[in-house]
Amino acid sequence: MPFVFKRLALLLSIAAAFAADKQPPPFKPGPAASFASHQTNDKVTMGAEPYMMGEKVKAAFGKLDPYQYGVLPVLVAIQNDSGVSIRLDAIRAEYVGPNGDRVDATPAHDVRYLRPAQRPALVPGPVPIIIKKKNPLDAWEIEGRAFAAQMLAAGQSASGFFYFQTGLQRGATIYITGMKEAQSGKDLLFFELPLSADSPDPVRKR
Repeated sequence: MPFVFKRLALLLSIAAAFAADKQPPPFKPGPAASFASHQTNDKVTMGAEPYMMGEKVKAAFGKLDPYQYGVLPVLVAIQNDSGVSIRLDAIRAEYVGPNGDRVDATPAHDVRYLRPAQRPALVPGPVPIIIKKKNPLDAWEIEGRAFAAQMLAAGQSASGFFYFQTGLQRGATIYITGMKEAQSGKDLLFFELPLSADSPDPVRKR
C-alpha cells in the first residue's frame, strides 16, 4: 500500500476512535430489582428512579437535560414473574408530593409542547432573516425512551420513562396503577415507590 494511503487510513482510524470517545455511553436500564427503589407485588417487581443529573442523564437523553426545562423523567422497569401475561395499555403514573399533591404523567408526545414559545431571532440586513430557535424538548429521545409496552408476557421485562411537570421533592413517590392480568382482567395491586433525590432538596431548574 502506498505511503499516502497508509497515512490516510491511519488518520481515518484515529478520527473514528476520537469520535467513538465522544459518543455517550449506551443506555441499558438494569432489572427492576436492581433499582434502589423497588417493590414486588404478586410476583411482579417494579423499580423507579428519577433522572435529574449526572452521566445517567447523558446516557438516556444525550445533550438534552429535561429537568433543566421543568420536566422530571422517572425511569420505570417492570419484571413479570407472575406466570401470566399482564396488560399495560391502561397503565397510569402519578407523582405524589410529600404533602399529597399529585401530578399526572405528561404523555411523551406532548412533552415537546411544554416549553413556552420563544420569539424567533432576527438577523439584521437589507432583507431581515428570521431564525427559528429549536425547541430542546423536541428530541427523539423523549418519545424514544418513553414507557411504551402494551403487554408483558410471563417472564419478560419492560422499561421506559414517565415525564412529570414538577420538581423532585424530598419524600415524593411515584404511584402506578392500571395493570391487569390479560386473561382474567383482574386488577393488579398498585405500586407506590419512593423517589430518591440525587442531592438534598433538589430544585427544578428554569
